[in-house]
Amino acid sequence: MLKSILHNKISSGKKLFALLVDPDKHDSKSLEKLMIVANSEPGPDVILIGGSIVFNGIDDTVKQIKALTSKPVYLFPGSALQVSKHADGILLLSLISGRNPEFLIGNHVLAAPKIKKSRIEVIPTGYILVNSGIDTSVSYMSNTAPIPYRKNDIAVATALAGEMLGLQAIYLEAGSGAKIPVSTEMISAVKAKTEIPLIVGGGIRKSQQLIDILKAGADMIVIGTASENNPGFISEFARIIADY
Repeated sequence: MLKSILHNKISSGKKLFALLVDPDKHDSKSLEKLMIVANSEPGPDVILIGGSIVFNGIDDTVKQIKALTSKPVYLFPGSALQVSKHADGILLLSLISGRNPEFLIGNHVLAAPKIKKSRIEVIPTGYILVNSGIDTSVSYMSNTAPIPYRKNDIAVATALAGEMLGLQAIYLEAGSGAKIPVSTEMISAVKAKTEIPLIVGGGIRKSQQLIDILKAGADMIVIGTASENNPGFISEFARIIADY
């Protein structure tokens, strides 16, 4: 479902907006309020669910969100434990910027039987972590070093390798709570050399940052922390992306 939405919108020149929900940042009441905002028009095209560490149940969060919205709900897993048959699909992330085999293939082996049994849509995604000025949860939990902020050539070569390996999307990630987003220069460089959809997230808190990232070539924008601090960002950012 998301795969077709992503490719159809991109082929028509449209951009997508994804709202990332961390189960540990919400309870039932806050999820209800968040989905009221998300269901307004314009709003996010897809809801992503996941986090580096999840104490609250993925299944419970997915089921509650599915009951509150008709928008596609996809898993954004931080580990093999974050799989739910109740989701519409999963961004099966391979941390190709790192060299930890557990996040390149190890977790995937553990999760594969459950994913196969669930019959949810799978989008193999090359996950590229970029230095954002702080130590992020992703970097710590995966025990990998992010790509240096100005090393566009490394990001391009990494994205190309992912594309050549058959991955169906590239995700440039500054990390949750990042001080700054991925640079527009890096986004433009990766977009110019690859042909698969480019997803960008982390550190996007201002409208101008969003506009600059769209102009740089991102096909889908992911917003998480900004919406937790101010749900009003969802509608504001959705209008910008819808009008772009």
